[in-house]
Amino acid sequence: MRIQFPPIILASKSPRRQELLTLMGLNFTVELKDVDESYPEGLTPAEIAVFISEKKAKAFVANDEIVITADTIVALNGEILGKPEDRVHAQQMLAKLSGSKHEVYTGVTLVRGNKTFSFYDRTEVYCKVVTVEEIDFYIDNYKPYDKAGSYGVQDWWGIVAVQRIEGSYTNVMGLPTERLYRELLNFI
Repeated sequence: MRIQFPPIILASKSPRRQELLTLMGLNFTVELKDVDESYPEGLTPAEIAVFISEKKAKAFVANDEIVITADTIVALNGEILGKPEDRVHAQQMLAKLSGSKHEVYTGVTLVRGNKTFSFYDRTEVYCKVVTVEEIDFYIDNYKPYDKAGSYGVQDWWGIVAVQRIEGSYTNVMGLPTERLYRELLNFI
């Protein structure tokens, strides 16, 4: 038996989030709004992810539909690794991730009518030591400029450089689907 959800709006241009919702069997439309993704200093990575997710949600007026917003943060020893500004920035980030453990936080906000619920998920990601040549190969062939931390776990970096993860794999892709599904069931 398939669960009938109200209409869903995914407020994300991320093709990975769209793919994950499709794989979850959800019918949804995509709507985008420009939102300033800045945040106050002093927040933890989890707080940043939720803060930005909620900021994105506030740009929408949800009536009968459920709006889903999300933001993914990569943190390495307390440093936030956002989307790279350019090739050099991507090289620097990937070099930092080489041979280390980092955390990925995704904040998710659900809005329907005057009801709002936010949560986050955290995953630890362990990377092997990667050479400068491998980093350059990755950047040249996968152009990770739209990804937090300069990598996608679902592409070459995830297959070759990621040794293991502890937590949700789909969280590292940008949407913790198991938790999202559970929260959607509680939200309707």
